[in-house]
Amino acid sequence: MEITREATDEELVEKTVSGTVIRTVNLKIRRYNPEVDEEPHWETYEVPVTPGDRLLNSLGHVKGYIDGTLTFRRSCAHGICGSDAMRINGVNRLACKVLLKDLLTRDGEEVTIEPIKGLPVLKDLIVDMEPFFAAYRAVKPFLIAYGNEPTKERLQSAEDRARFDDTTKCILCAACTSSCPVFWNDGEYFGPAAIVNAHRFIFDSRDQGSEERLEILNDAEGVWRCRTTFNCTDACPRGIEVTKAIQEVKRALLFRRV
Repeated sequence: MEITREATDEELVEKTVSGTVIRTVNLKIRRYNPEVDEEPHWETYEVPVTPGDRLLNSLGHVKGYIDGTLTFRRSCAHGICGSDAMRINGVNRLACKVLLKDLLTRDGEEVTIEPIKGLPVLKDLIVDMEPFFAAYRAVKPFLIAYGNEPTKERLQSAEDRARFDDTTKCILCAACTSSCPVFWNDGEYFGPAAIVNAHRFIFDSRDQGSEERLEILNDAEGVWRCRTTFNCTDACPRGIEVTKAIQEVKRALLFRRV
């Protein structure tokens, strides 16, 4: 049975079908197909949703039932793979973690969706991640140890592990890097994510490559390009204190003490 009631100015129009509240949202998506489009353009799709739906569900509805040409990345859909980072209402987020109830205030409201900034757009919401991963690889994001291989596990105290615990959470979604105004305007800047992943090993007591990484980040396009706007910290879906990590790398460079 369907029950309908009129909404006041402050309320949504709600329809109850089998106990589920149904609302309508307009997804305004920035589209670009290099094979047919000279410039990106906006297209709007009306999608039925429930407040508990994730934005990724609605994008799937568009692709599955309205326009199969819509292109976007997704994988795990649980905020772990980081593949579905995009700008949602002007803010970098993972589509799989954004609940529509946090975006909507009334029926028929519009949600804007566009690709993350600072990276070349390949098609629709998909960007070329190679510049991002090139910066990531450049900081040597792996354990460096010299000498003979140990005959037993490299032990580490809980306190030493806690020193870099926060920066182990990075899922390489590029939400932080592509929220950075410096990165938008300077394609050579390493970006927050690369610095975060360098931090993870610079402060690892088992690692012996800290000086190498610090020298890499002491470059003109390294940590000194950061302007401490906190965009990166706000954008991180894992809650990493990105700006704090960057400042710690700066201090390590200044004092060469890690």
